[in-house]
Amino acid sequence: MVNYMTTASDVEMGLQQKTVVLVEKKSSTGWMGKIILAIFVVVLCCGGALLFVSYWNGRQEMQAVPEKSETLIEKKDTDPHYTLSRISSKAKAAIHLEGSFDEGENRKDQVEWKNGQGQAFAQGDFQLDNNTIIIPKTGLYFVYSQASFRVTCGEGDKHSPGKSHIPLSHRVWRYSDSIGTETTLLNAVRSACQNSALEGGYSEGQSCYNAIYLGAVFQLKMGDKLRTETNQLSELETEEGKTFFGVFAL
Repeated sequence: MVNYMTTASDVEMGLQQKTVVLVEKKSSTGWMGKIILAIFVVVLCCGGALLFVSYWNGRQEMQAVPEKSETLIEKKDTDPHYTLSRISSKAKAAIHLEGSFDEGENRKDQVEWKNGQGQAFAQGDFQLDNNTIIIPKTGLYFVYSQASFRVTCGEGDKHSPGKSHIPLSHRVWRYSDSIGTETTLLNAVRSACQNSALEGGYSEGQSCYNAIYLGAVFQLKMGDKLRTETNQLSELETEEGKTFFGVFAL
């Protein structure tokens, strides 16, 4: 029988043995991933907010543009001065003049036509000479003019009718060397204050607004001269777009 004996050295070796404990160490890459994910979410939210703001502003601008377009279209459809100046500006030969009248300075008793003022212009060899338009060459032309008036209507009485019926006239003359004299191209006569009289009279200082527009196509010759003749010049309105005179080639 074999006997095993424990010596003092064996006990010392057993006491010196160490207990090993495994501890799981968390990787730092996990925290970095969470931080990156959080940053991504914040950026995504900010981007979404910016897109929403951009969309909302664009929508408001789109709603505002049609309103402006409708106003501009309405002006184009109802304003003959704008329409004629736009058409004539596209013609190769055209002239569009603005009218003015100063009773104190104008001694010729006629509308003074001006170029290079407001929407007035001249192109294609058209000339304004001595308040007349000179036709540059023979051909078809559209001639037009408008005179606007503001008449102060009076009540009048049985002895004096006052300003119950005021005749307004506007005419375009043509002088041609081939004819040797002036002839009428366009002419119109209209009565002011007439509508107010039919409605039962006038109030003191009541104003009546009226405009005479003329326009037609003519065969004109090189060197022809066109001028206008207008009455009631003291009642003429000469603000931009109200009184004008022009010609353009067809």
